[in-house]
Amino acid sequence: MANKVLVISGTVSPVDKSYSLELTNQFIEEYKKNNSNDEFIYLDLNNEEMAKKTLSRDNFSSFFNENDAIKYINQLKEVNKVIISSPMNNFNVSALIKNYLDHVLLADQSFSYKYSKKDGSVGLLDHLSVQILTTQGAPLGWYPFGNHTEFLKGTWEFVGAKVNEPILFAGTKVKPTSELTPKEAINTISDKIKEVAAKF
Repeated sequence: MANKVLVISGTVSPVDKSYSLELTNQFIEEYKKNNSNDEFIYLDLNNEEMAKKTLSRDNFSSFFNENDAIKYINQLKEVNKVIISSPMNNFNVSALIKNYLDHVLLADQSFSYKYSKKDGSVGLLDHLSVQILTTQGAPLGWYPFGNHTEFLKGTWEFVGAKVNEPILFAGTKVKPTSELTPKEAINTISDKIKEVAAKF
């Protein structure tokens, strides 16, 4: 049975300079080798007005509307796999990704506190399998307080999704990686991409 795969991209880098886009493209290329019949839906958050709207006091009453929230929550309910990619921007996911998550993390739509144990919640997107692909300029461990990969993992698990082993490509702003093109850099972890894609 074919899967419906939603690919969410939140990089603000130019296409030809984006390590996260290159990582995503190589992962999908590898994934398709074993899942050639799957249907792909591509969501570039740069093209979504919703992802440019930040929650504030002024828009709180209208933020979770049909076009900006319910539409995207329903999209998640209609697919069974999600590939989400984000670079690290100022020690967290990009603002586009954060705004997207703020719209789709809606009580009684993607999670519920009803029927849960004390101090708990119930994820309502438990049909989803999620693949997280992240990049960052600093080498792993330079800034322990900034861990956008774990943030994404915990967020998707909160809504009930099963998260496949994330791939983090770190150190893009540091030599020798910084001297490589995105394609050359991501090629250095091709074996890891194959290994993780085979499990997704």
